[in-house]
Amino acid sequence: MELKRFFNDDDAVSPVIGVILMVAITVILAAVIATFVLGLGDQVSNTAPQASFSTEYDSNVDEVVVTHDGGDSIKASNLVFRGSGFDDDASIGESEDADINDNNQAWPGYASSADNSKVVAGDRVVVAVTGDGYDFSVVYESSTGDNSATLATASGPSA
Repeated sequence: MELKRFFNDDDAVSPVIGVILMVAITVILAAVIATFVLGLGDQVSNTAPQASFSTEYDSNVDEVVVTHDGGDSIKASNLVFRGSGFDDDASIGESEDADINDNNQAWPGYASSADNSKVVAGDRVVVAVTGDGYDFSVVYESSTGDNSATLATASGPSA
């Protein structure tokens, strides 16, 4: 009689299965939460910098001075000028009057005053334009190219 009861007694199975199920649910929940948190962390690190820029057009020489007024410092190679009305015949360079004269041209490293070619408040570039019909934007592009944001726009009086 005792032997029959031994094989039919399944009281101990229920707590073991319960513990196994609780551990499995905990592991699955931890994996889901970790995936969400890590995915959210990637999005936070890819945000565009917060910076303000001002533009000033000089009609005497057809140039626009773009100045970083404040906010985050930004690596010069991550700032790109996009638009129309650039004077691609203008001479550019450190010893020339203009620093930018073409579409998709990056902020030159020599025009930044911080270490590691970072553009900080007070840094400026001169953009050569073909008159008062220019229309361009200063665009931040991440190093990986998967994130961009327009930080400033400039339009001429007749644009």
